[in-house]
Amino acid sequence: MKSSAILTLLLAASLHAQTPAPTPKPAPAPKRAPTVANVPYGTHERQVLDFYKAESSKPTPLLFFIHGGGWVAGDKSGVGELEACLKAGISVVSINYRYSWQAQLAGVMPPVQWPLEDAARALQFVRSKAAEWNIDKQRIGASGGSAGACSSLYLAFHDDMADPKSSDPVARESTRLWCAAVSGAQTSLDPKQLKEWTPNSRYGGHAFGFMDPNERKTRDTRFAEFLEKRESVLKWIKMYSPYELVSKDDPPVYLYYTNVPAIGKEQKDPTHTSNYGVKLQEHCREIGDECELVYPGAPDVKHKSISDFLIETLKKP
Repeated sequence: MKSSAILTLLLAASLHAQTPAPTPKPAPAPKRAPTVANVPYGTHERQVLDFYKAESSKPTPLLFFIHGGGWVAGDKSGVGELEACLKAGISVVSINYRYSWQAQLAGVMPPVQWPLEDAARALQFVRSKAAEWNIDKQRIGASGGSAGACSSLYLAFHDDMADPKSSDPVARESTRLWCAAVSGAQTSLDPKQLKEWTPNSRYGGHAFGFMDPNERKTRDTRFAEFLEKRESVLKWIKMYSPYELVSKDDPPVYLYYTNVPAIGKEQKDPTHTSNYGVKLQEHCREIGDECELVYPGAPDVKHKSISDFLIETLKKP
């Protein structure tokens, strides 16, 4: 018995010696630090941006990144397409902005006014820094996910908000984009459209005050009221919904979704469904604006990713 036990121990030791030690996982690469961080473009603590400079002897195109989070949360630190753009010689700006619930607490109506106006102001501010930051003022493309995508499309489709007669040099700068490439975009803020496109829609009411600003979990709980009171906020929907702003002279846009569309059917994630993309692309085609739509199995895909589209479009001669 004793010899059998010794044999077992020797065999186990031998097997242990033959088993290679697991290779330790490499530590994740540290996040790239901005060239200039927390640059204020306004007086509010949320009105700051980070700038990442691409090395170049001539002015570079720029990616203007707007974070997601439903306009109620999120931060500028997670910049999509950052490394790909810098490698391609495209500088990057990522912005923070005032949240819609902060606007609501301040009595601003509609609350979506603050995040969208901040996006426009930040864009103008960046253009005012073009010489200092070695940026090509014309070739600026916006990107972002979810609410950041909606904000990007708002900028892409909105008429120029520059005020050439303003005494403020920043306000005299253009808000027009060269292009926009976005992920999971809400392309409309009209509850009637959303209900028709996706019956279990729940997002958007908070943009117009249908939310308790002291409790962010209420953001998506009042869609029925939003739909019922649509007429009372219709003038604001016309002002801020990307779908309402499309015109023939707008820049090309690229819409990326991770799910297959099914118009008129309930969706697993109605807030980021590609139904939004299908309907915006139809609308853009009717008007004559260029809109590429990508989802699993989508036809006519020219660019497989947001970075592919941005790099080709921003650097096109």
